[in-house]
Amino acid sequence: MSFEPIIDLSSDEWFMGEALRQARKAFRAEEVPVGAVIVHRKTIIARAHNHVELLKDATAHAEMEAITQAAAALNDWRLNECDLYVTKEPCAMCAGAMVQSRLGRIFYGASDTRSGAAGSALNLLRFLSFNHQCQVKGGVRQEECARLLKEFFQEKRLAAD
Repeated sequence: MSFEPIIDLSSDEWFMGEALRQARKAFRAEEVPVGAVIVHRKTIIARAHNHVELLKDATAHAEMEAITQAAAALNDWRLNECDLYVTKEPCAMCAGAMVQSRLGRIFYGASDTRSGAAGSALNLLRFLSFNHQCQVKGGVRQEECARLLKEFFQEKRLAAD
């Protein structure tokens, strides 16, 4: 007797898959392929990907746009009961916004050893003197997230030659 695998639509892996969908949209738009979703009570309330090149705005990261959408969806800047899933470890700007918006939990895929602010280069999400700390879990679907970034930058290098 064989059984079909059960798809858990509220698992961390499933939500990261939705963030990966957003990252692929960014890739197709020639943006750095980072995608993010924010979940409130097992429901996605925000979906975003990088728009830095399109908007000519250094702050138009997937995480920043998702935080803005989630705050609008809940009509509150406090996102304590929300989880953010992002395909690449947040930078210092995004990590700061996550703390300021009081996000509960952060899940990321690929680590960023040069500028990741969720534990790789520094950890702003768990900085003890801040009035809020986020729970953090890295490495969710890490290989897929890292592969997408690697492919993007390989294509950019080939195009530049």
